[in-house]
Amino acid sequence: MARIVKVEIGRFDYAVAGEFKFFKPGADGRVVRPSVLVRLTDENGLEGWGQAVPVPTWTYETVESVLTTLEHHLADLVLDRDPADFAGLHAVMNTAIRPAFSVGQPLCKAALDLACHDLAGKQRGVPAWQLFGPIENRESKIENPLTLSWTVASPKMETVEQQLAEGRARGYRNFNIKVGAPQSADYDLALARKVRAFAPDGFLWADANTGYTPAEALAIAPKLRDAGVDVLESPLPPTQIRGYQALKKQGALPVLMDEGIVGPDVAAEFIALDLMDGMALKPARNAGLWPSVQIVNQLRERGLMILGSGLTDPDLSLAAAMQLYAWAGLTKPCALNGPQFLADSLADSPLAPTADRLALPKTPGLGLTLDMRAAACLKLAARLR
Repeated sequence: MARIVKVEIGRFDYAVAGEFKFFKPGADGRVVRPSVLVRLTDENGLEGWGQAVPVPTWTYETVESVLTTLEHHLADLVLDRDPADFAGLHAVMNTAIRPAFSVGQPLCKAALDLACHDLAGKQRGVPAWQLFGPIENRESKIENPLTLSWTVASPKMETVEQQLAEGRARGYRNFNIKVGAPQSADYDLALARKVRAFAPDGFLWADANTGYTPAEALAIAPKLRDAGVDVLESPLPPTQIRGYQALKKQGALPVLMDEGIVGPDVAAEFIALDLMDGMALKPARNAGLWPSVQIVNQLRERGLMILGSGLTDPDLSLAAAMQLYAWAGLTKPCALNGPQFLADSLADSPLAPTADRLALPKTPGLGLTLDMRAAACLKLAARLR
């Protein structure tokens, strides 16, 4: 297979639509969703694109750290490599940026992983999911569109009402809510009741983004269940292992981990410690698609729940998540809210849902062609001499 001869990187900020508490205004007052683009070129001139999606309120990685790590530590390592050697790619990246307890800079590494999947898929003329390998007991056809969940996230109930109305107007039937600090327990319960009354037959998914203490989580989980919540995601920081074990033993709600799941080794340890009923996956946080496929296989083997989530993913990151979740046969609504909160796209044919259904791209690689703005933001990071 043709080898990689050039690596280019660049920053692109997407305009944000509406209010989302995790995106803060910059010095110029604008609210944007930052990203880092990667373009790999092989010796035949074929290109593969990847994307990192750091947000400091979700992860320790920043746009600046992703750019400097790619430029000074990782870009040279992919030169002269077969893009389909995903195991070798991650081995060399994890040697250059060593893991501690977790994977070192997984969002940064995801950009190169996605670009290699895009390039390898294009070289072979197949969608990226065909590179993942077989999966048993598939619950749906890969060709079926994904069902999306609408995100409700505001500490102001009047804004919640507006968000619910917009979601219904767009054809959404299922909702995920943000709970936990800085909101009070009373507010979280009122929010859950309001959304359950609004969508009595929908799947209601509460995500605390690690915002509770163990005592708070144990106290509120049965009340959230009684308010109509179906699952509770990331109630605690991932370091609160005994807290997760206590919640799992309590059994008031299925408990899913998210923050802290950054690679298959970490996922295997948390599964063995019996901390949870499943995971909310994010290939953007799991260092890309190759590690995420391994995590899916681990969860399948143990009969644990798998939900598809994201980091308000634009374009390439969104397309990668879709490839993974379609391959995994997920049937629960996916919390992929990039189409909800982003007002821009670099794709010639943007990934836009029809009501709450999002169709998988069918062309090779990640399935997207980007417009001229993507190439315009790039600079050379490494070239094979």
